[in-house]
Amino acid sequence: MIDTETTPARITRIGFLGLWLVITIFPLYWIIVTSFKAPGDIFSYPLQYWPTEFSFENYVQLFEKADFGTYVVNSLVVSTAAATTATLISLLSAYVLARFEFRTKTAILMAFLVTQMIPAFIALGPLYLLMVDLGLVDDRFGLILVYVAVCIPFCTIMLRGFFANVPDALEEAAMIDGCSRLGALFRVIVPVMKPGIVAAFIFNFVNCWNELFLSVTLMNKDENKTIPTALNGFITSFNIDWGSMSAAAVLTILPTMILFAFASRYIVQGLTAGAVKG
Repeated sequence: MIDTETTPARITRIGFLGLWLVITIFPLYWIIVTSFKAPGDIFSYPLQYWPTEFSFENYVQLFEKADFGTYVVNSLVVSTAAATTATLISLLSAYVLARFEFRTKTAILMAFLVTQMIPAFIALGPLYLLMVDLGLVDDRFGLILVYVAVCIPFCTIMLRGFFANVPDALEEAAMIDGCSRLGALFRVIVPVMKPGIVAAFIFNFVNCWNELFLSVTLMNKDENKTIPTALNGFITSFNIDWGSMSAAAVLTILPTMILFAFASRYIVQGLTAGAVKG
């Protein structure tokens, strides 16, 4: 096959892509570099684009003064529990919406779509009053419940697209062989949909891991705060602790990077399977 693209056009495209890559990566690079600068060198003049001497003082202060380890544990517990629960519930609800026909099916799908158009902070006031009445403010279990409720609508729509790509004949064959409907779902359909389920779980986990408004509203005690709330605490009315915030941001990014590194194959397969109906 002959490449008809001219050399100037290719150079222009590569140049634009390279410029976009630099613009995208530079903020991350600057955060990492800032985290390894001594507090007195962060705003030194002229600016140091590469530290002359690497310092771990910001990371040490992060764990000694801010108790960052507690925030990491809270975020891991809340995000993992919420993502797992939301994915399981969404798997069952998406199966029902994909395989059965009933009167309110369209209304439910429209309700799920509408919830994605409403900014989350609009519901903060009523949600806070509800959680106060239930006694779930400053409770990790309460935050998990809220995250599960937030993740279910979009995750259900996402998994419904994967179910649409799985032939009904697989379930019918399993049920003829003696499986119940749930048995056919978990023994036959779930293994086939593993990439889609992994993609949905990662989507839920990252959303819960990075969420700020709900955690700030519902978590007041230091022992219950998550990482986004801790990062927000470095910003005060008179000062911003850029060193500690940069170090915390680097440590916050690491778990999601590791998760994507190990599950990238499933993510690509899942997104591809959900985009094209077979």
